[in-house]
Amino acid sequence: MPAAEEIDASPAIRSRLRKLGLERSSDLVLHLPLRYEDETRLTRIADAPVGVPVQVDARVLDVSITPAARRQLVARVSDANGDDSILFLRFLNFYGSQMRALAAARDQGLRLRIFGEIRSGFLGPEMVHPRYRVLADDEALPQSLTPVYPSTAGLSQSALRRLIARALKEADLADLFDDRWCQSHSLPSLATALALLHAPPPELTDSADSALQTRSHPAWRRIKFDELLAQQLSLRRAYLARRRKGAPELAPAGRLANALQAALPFALTAAQRRVADEIIADLEQPYPMQRLLQGDVGCGKTIVAALAACQAIEAGHQAAFMAPTEILAEQNHLKLRTWLAPLGIEVVCLSGGLSKGIRRAKQVQAATSAQLVVGTHALIQENIDFARLGLAIVDEQHRFGVVQRLELRRKGVNPHQLMMSATPIPRTLAMSYYADLDVSVIDELPPDRSPVRTRLFSDQRRDEVTAAVRAVAASGRQAYWVCPLIEESTKLELQAALDTHAALTVELAGLRIGLVHGRLRGDEKAAVMAAFVAGEVDVLVATTVIEVGVDVPNASLMVIEHAERFGLSQLHQLRGRVGRGAHDSVCVLLYQQPLSPTARARLKIIFENSDGFEIARQDLRLRGPGEFVGSRQSGAPLLRYADLEVDADLVELAQETAAKWLRDDPERAGHHLRRWLGNREELLKA
Repeated sequence: MPAAEEIDASPAIRSRLRKLGLERSSDLVLHLPLRYEDETRLTRIADAPVGVPVQVDARVLDVSITPAARRQLVARVSDANGDDSILFLRFLNFYGSQMRALAAARDQGLRLRIFGEIRSGFLGPEMVHPRYRVLADDEALPQSLTPVYPSTAGLSQSALRRLIARALKEADLADLFDDRWCQSHSLPSLATALALLHAPPPELTDSADSALQTRSHPAWRRIKFDELLAQQLSLRRAYLARRRKGAPELAPAGRLANALQAALPFALTAAQRRVADEIIADLEQPYPMQRLLQGDVGCGKTIVAALAACQAIEAGHQAAFMAPTEILAEQNHLKLRTWLAPLGIEVVCLSGGLSKGIRRAKQVQAATSAQLVVGTHALIQENIDFARLGLAIVDEQHRFGVVQRLELRRKGVNPHQLMMSATPIPRTLAMSYYADLDVSVIDELPPDRSPVRTRLFSDQRRDEVTAAVRAVAASGRQAYWVCPLIEESTKLELQAALDTHAALTVELAGLRIGLVHGRLRGDEKAAVMAAFVAGEVDVLVATTVIEVGVDVPNASLMVIEHAERFGLSQLHQLRGRVGRGAHDSVCVLLYQQPLSPTARARLKIIFENSDGFEIARQDLRLRGPGEFVGSRQSGAPLLRYADLEVDADLVELAQETAAKWLRDDPERAGHHLRRWLGNREELLKA
């Protein structure tokens, strides 16, 4: 297929096609239908079912414009087969040319071919805004289903069909797989698959759950495989390209890491030791590490990151630790400083909430003496320089965009990068969207973690919940009360937090009620959290700023108000704030009726599961990969056709094929990438 065949169309049409990502005529070939309409058969008006798309041939009896306040165009038609059955065509929005065309068809006795859904109207059976056209007398019915494509404003289906039909005739659809390979995997050739999907015979959609409609037909599976193969090739090429870059070899004797482990009041789990060894081996290489460290809430990722930082520091380099929120940055700073300061390591915290003078002083430290710099997005600002950055650690990496992670890496000369996530990624998603990363998994919780029981309470039982909070405080323990998530307005969310704090101050009179939210200054948030950690606050009312990183072992109760508004990942993260000590811990999900089917499904999943990987798998099933990953957070090309749950076998086959081609046949790999991605491959992982 030629590399850059411009679409033969007017500039206006090309502009609209670009909105759909269609730059080349070969892109049109891979622009596949959303659904199909059956225009291969005719239905008599008398036999047409209500509410089902049908096609009828009719003659216009009369046409008029209703004199009502909102004018409508109404045409009365009869079955062209001589049947006396009547159908009304109603157009709420119309042009004068439509009126004239329908009147001309009436006067000349021409037939109309009409497609739409019949419904019961005031005057009788009617179609509202049907698709219709005037027929030539000898016009035959089409032999294939009519495709309906994804489109955009100003680009009609008929125009798209013409462009795609022409592109199919002109395209080079030479298959990169031979017949033997196709037969062994029960897949058709690419040309066969595309021809069928753009113009399938009517018998393939005789039911709503047909293989064509559910995309389980072999033709669809061939397209899905080719799409997955392009994704795997692009990501693995990015992975191999990074390995050709030079990076500092961080291979010290391990004195600092050993001293840190010896000073810890706990022993590493077997999973933590295994993952730490994988990272140690990476950091000793002359090319930049690009590793994703994932594990469930509370599995101990931070200590593994601290050991990696020790390795970089002992080798004479700096480490940077970037967190998505000021609270998390401050929590990590306190924890890391507690572990590392006794070893003589200078740990600095740099966040946007600092005063100008303090921030400037810490910027100077980052550029000179600091060995570990912890911070928020402030780490990637233009005026922040590092003396010798060797390791960049990104906590909760899915909360950052590709560009932000790249900016942190640019603060050094190809530093090693460790990305961490407490949102476990299902295996097929990791294989597909993170194919250019090495992935480590901490799949074991520390033995002292107490299990958290999850309870569901209707908002009508709020009094029982506040009584439980009072009982927890009376026993000397603490509780969180998380306020409703109001995605459309941070101002309303702040007000909800203020209202909840005021209400609980009355309902729980005598208890010390704290409040933390995103609008507080950094030092104010730090002061509230310090008071909670010190046991000077019984109940902490909070927005989702405490979603990650907060570690208070004495807190044993979590109440999440309007839990139906939260996603599964957030609910699991919030629940993970308790159960960090030796006390029995409970997470109460307060919900308000009525629940939507999706909200009910989410609450059922979080109630029945404590394993973050299983929750993530169910979350993927509910939301789909694009939203789960976070739009363009991964940088990977989002999949149009493949379904990672349904097509897991194709993901594995694509991964194997990509590795083989890049090793043995890079020219064929390049051809496939040009076919699927054109010049868009640079948009992939940074």
